[in-house]
Amino acid sequence: MATEDKNRATAAAILPLVGGAANVSSIAHCMTRLRLGLHDRSLVDDEALKALPAVMGVVEDDTYQIVLGPGTVARVTPEFEQLVEEGREAAPAQATVSAEELAAQGAAIKAQQKAKNATPFKLFLRRIANIFVPLIPALIGCGIIAGLNGLLVNLGWLAGVTPALAAMASGFMALIAVFVGYNTAKEFGGTPILGGAVAAIIVFPGVANIDAFGQTLSPGQGGVLGALGAAVLAVYVEKWCRRWVPEALDVLVTPTLTVLVSGLVTIFGLMYVAGEVSSAIGTFADWLLSTGGAGAGFVLGGLFLPLVMLGLHQALIPIHTTLIEQQGFTVLLPILAMAGAGQVGAAVAVYFRLPRNESIRRTIKSALPAGLLGVGEPLIYGVSLPLGRPFITACVGGAFGGGFVGLFNQLGDTVGSTAIGPSGWALFPLLDGNHGLGSTITIYAGGLLVGYVAGFVATYFFGFSKDLLTEFNVSQEPAVSTVAATGGPHPTTTKPDAGGPGEDPSDPGSPEKASARV
Repeated sequence: MATEDKNRATAAAILPLVGGAANVSSIAHCMTRLRLGLHDRSLVDDEALKALPAVMGVVEDDTYQIVLGPGTVARVTPEFEQLVEEGREAAPAQATVSAEELAAQGAAIKAQQKAKNATPFKLFLRRIANIFVPLIPALIGCGIIAGLNGLLVNLGWLAGVTPALAAMASGFMALIAVFVGYNTAKEFGGTPILGGAVAAIIVFPGVANIDAFGQTLSPGQGGVLGALGAAVLAVYVEKWCRRWVPEALDVLVTPTLTVLVSGLVTIFGLMYVAGEVSSAIGTFADWLLSTGGAGAGFVLGGLFLPLVMLGLHQALIPIHTTLIEQQGFTVLLPILAMAGAGQVGAAVAVYFRLPRNESIRRTIKSALPAGLLGVGEPLIYGVSLPLGRPFITACVGGAFGGGFVGLFNQLGDTVGSTAIGPSGWALFPLLDGNHGLGSTITIYAGGLLVGYVAGFVATYFFGFSKDLLTEFNVSQEPAVSTVAATGGPHPTTTKPDAGGPGEDPSDPGSPEKASARV
């Protein structure tokens, strides 16, 4: 089957299982998930969705999220959108009536779900993520080109091509503040192009002729943090203008005042302040890893999986982006990526410790390749987290891997990533450092190996109590219910949630349920 036909078939299989076109109110996607707004949650057939070969798992947040994996989701989403549109056109009257009825029926369910997830802090982090996540494909593409260019320069090959590659790799980063400003205004309810216009001031070369706080400004000073602050300010100025400026003058006065007021504050305030904060972030990251690299790496690698569960990892996105903008790479991501290595090692140990449980072993075999490439959600939510102890021992594996990479940073061998998003083996093309690509790759590979081994050993010897081993090390063929009857997950079911908000104590994949098994 051709790839295009396969993607359309996947979309066609998903649509009826989420209630059809009339039940879909919004469609979006991130790196790994198809995110759907639904009128009536009760019309979704969860088990049938999870049984689809292309679906790695589902999770409920403010939207209903179907995990398809990187690459696949970007191809399935347009097909799904087209099918929804065709379905609505085929029965427009019915879709309109159905939408109203479904909205009324699903209001209570939707309100309950949102209340569970919509804490102010998580909503703020989600907004931050919505600003930066759309930039990740460009960061990855430009990062890989930068790595290729660096390799060619070091080898002395294709000298006539490398300047062009350098321009391709650096062009996006030179203007990243503009994209951040655009997305920020869009996310906070303003006019996106005005947010981009105000943020563009930061990278305009002419700011080098301006003095603020006793110093001459530099183009790019304040970076993405300054752009974010400038665009948020522009949104508030624009909204104030919309309320008070007469409608006849709005088209002239509102954009002028928005750019003028926000631009002056940006030039004579935000650029300086954001520049100081950005410098402090870079200085602190360098100090942390140069003085306490092993310990810092141990803590960061060990805590990253719980941060992902709680959605707090989103707070790191602007920090990563700031470091990439300043130094060309982020030194934090290779350390945090060790959490995935610990998870892989833990999953392999579970595979060997449960030789009679064919269902869980089958889940591990199918999810392990994705785990090696840095997509750990199926292993986390389908295997280690529901079992309890293996999730903790996976964190131990991540801690040792992070400590290994951190130790070399402390010894002077900096290991960084030129983009955010990928981890595991998928991070190799994005690696960069201060002692050459060979040294950087070797250290990162060593960290993965340490994470695999530590996660395996910790899980194999300490990941199962006697009761847990007795409960799960039984055949589940043909019956499903040994796990289900004890409150555990269906072994072929994954409940991923990289954002992690809204765990339910009744959910076998939740931290509360998992802790009961420890």
